[in-house]
Amino acid sequence: MKPPQAPLPPGQMAISARMESEDWALLLLLSLLWGGSFFLISIALTGLPVLTIVALRLLVAALVLWAIVAATGRRLPRDPAIWRAFLVMGVLNNAIPFSLIVWGQTEIPSGLASILNATTPLWTVLVTAALLADERASPRKIAGVVLGLGGVAVMIGLDALAGLGQAIWPQLAILGAAISYAFANSFGRRFRRGGVDPVVTAAGMVTGSGAVLIPLALAIEGLPGSASAQAWLAVLTLGVAGTGLAYVLYFRILGRAGATNISLVTFLVPVSAILLGWLFLGETLGIAHLLGMGLIAAGLALIDGRLIGARG
Repeated sequence: MKPPQAPLPPGQMAISARMESEDWALLLLLSLLWGGSFFLISIALTGLPVLTIVALRLLVAALVLWAIVAATGRRLPRDPAIWRAFLVMGVLNNAIPFSLIVWGQTEIPSGLASILNATTPLWTVLVTAALLADERASPRKIAGVVLGLGGVAVMIGLDALAGLGQAIWPQLAILGAAISYAFANSFGRRFRRGGVDPVVTAAGMVTGSGAVLIPLALAIEGLPGSASAQAWLAVLTLGVAGTGLAYVLYFRILGRAGATNISLVTFLVPVSAILLGWLFLGETLGIAHLLGMGLIAAGLALIDGRLIGARG
């Protein structure tokens, strides 16, 4: 017999440990949006500095999302605590990790940074196990996360690990970003419990992020100068699709499938980026890429549990 579960704290709604087909489809779409963002960022960087790009994509996303909220008549939360939570979520999910990753990548290779960032699901498993009653860690989940992380390392290239242990502070910065994402994944569950619409939640979060990062970008980099039409179009697309639409999907998946499952997008983003580069930029797709993708798929299947008949 299956042992009875402990009751959840008041106001906390149970989350499915397994994702349905719709959840997987949304997660794959989210990974495509964020995977494609690397290509768009590379174009934007030809004419604009890093913090300015981040600030502009948040500004565009906020304008688009609030326009959708107004046009569709979605109900805004009246509780001031929810608006404060939007700011906290923006700091945890954007301001802190964006700043740490930008600084870290100035000192270490992007491949190593990607591998360190891909530890997000592992941190999320640990954080949610400590903070959320309905997302407990299990040996199967942890094994699946480790397998997926290994797949990311193989796909990006094990030679990227050569610098591990050198330039320790930038590496700790990337790990700090991953831990911040883990806390954001857990913290974001409260919006579903409060009945806040995913579009309103996304709008509130990017607004909270912008309130922190836009003044920072202006203080450090000043007003954006002249840039090519391609760079501006890349920033616009980043704001509308890679940020606005992406975070609507993020909060919908988070509300349906939980913090651990939404963190799995970290494994899928490198896969999407490599496949998009192969399809549209003529980049090489090698054996290591295919092997890494296979390991990631195996890790995701292990976490999901259905293929092996697991129940928790």
